[in-house]
Amino acid sequence: MITTKQRAYLRGLANRVPALYQIGKDGINENVIKQTLDALEARELIKFHVLDSAFMTAREAAGELTEATGSDVVQVIGNKFVLYKESKDHKQIVLE
Repeated sequence: MITTKQRAYLRGLANRVPALYQIGKDGINENVIKQTLDALEARELIKFHVLDSAFMTAREAAGELTEATGSDVVQVIGNKFVLYKESKDHKQIVLE
């Protein structure tokens, strides 16, 4: 679990991160979960874009992916959300 101060720091970093993944009409499946886990291990901080064709909101998608991956929701704005999970092997983001 990240603190409020850490979340604020991560939100600042997330502003410069492009949305790497999209959630569409197929929603969240095993493939999306695996790609998310791989991306979190490599980058620690990733941004998603939920398409208008998706049958879920960004908040619902963030909650579902957080539960499936053990990550933390940093931010949900409109149809985008940001997840963070500390890498096991190579920590890139230092949280104080």
